[in-house]
Amino acid sequence: MTVALLQTYFDAFNAGDTNAMLDCLSDDIEHHVNEGQIRAGKEKFAAFCDHMSHCYRENLTDMVLFANEDGSRGSAEFIVNGTYLNTDEGLPEANGQTYRLPAGSFFSIRDGKISRVVTYYNLADWTRQVSA
Repeated sequence: MTVALLQTYFDAFNAGDTNAMLDCLSDDIEHHVNEGQIRAGKEKFAAFCDHMSHCYRENLTDMVLFANEDGSRGSAEFIVNGTYLNTDEGLPEANGQTYRLPAGSFFSIRDGKISRVVTYYNLADWTRQVSA
């Protein structure tokens, strides 16, 4: 069940369907952003997705999903294939640069919903790619 939930979440991400992503989340979701603050609740998660969609177009490939035996924890390893569309505050200027970046996410699952998502990637690698 956990792997299927994570697959649904990532399929929604790749489709650009924030509402379907939100359907996978608990109301009190804790979103731990790489190099950022923890955002609590679906409203802040949705606002983050809106911001990301404005600045980036991303598709995740080479997805490998894992879950522990009782389904309370999961993880994913993948490649982010992206285009930097609009300058994100504090980052290099955007002009349509493309990037390819290994990344991973870790999840807590409660009552069939994602209650925590933590995403990691190498920001220095991304910065190098979009600054080249």
